[in-house]
Amino acid sequence: MKEPINQHVEKLTEMVKGVRTCMLITNEKNANGISGRPMGINKIDEDGTMWFFTKASSYKVDEIEEDKKVSIAITNESSNNYLMIHGTGTLVNDKLKMKELWSSIMKAWFPLGLDDPDMTLIKVTPNEVYYWESSSSKMVVLFNVLKAIVTGKEYAGGEHGSITF
Repeated sequence: MKEPINQHVEKLTEMVKGVRTCMLITNEKNANGISGRPMGINKIDEDGTMWFFTKASSYKVDEIEEDKKVSIAITNESSNNYLMIHGTGTLVNDKLKMKELWSSIMKAWFPLGLDDPDMTLIKVTPNEVYYWESSSSKMVVLFNVLKAIVTGKEYAGGEHGSITF
């Protein structure tokens, strides 16, 4: 039986709590490769939608215009959570949404503030999330890895699974 979407979103937001940066991965334009770059997560909506500010003139904007499939890789080392989020990227040029998401730190990338003509938003709607989580501290994880080495038994490191939206 499939869990309700709000439980999925709750699990997703709990796993990324405190994470400020992720890797946004797009398909390279006119190539067979992929591109990844660090991005600041501006907001995760109640439905799991993730928001990012970017320059409209950047390569990632061209790549999303050509192929809307994107992935987001997240490492939350403080909680030993790791996620790969696959979804759909959409470019949003909505000044009201930008104003809602704006924070003063964004001036480092957009010195003109909300009036910057090269500013746009990337909206990522998740389709599927693969996750690996360990509720154990790093010391417990290290102990269990060493135990697996000594006993010759494979390390079983926490829970992993997927969430479909």
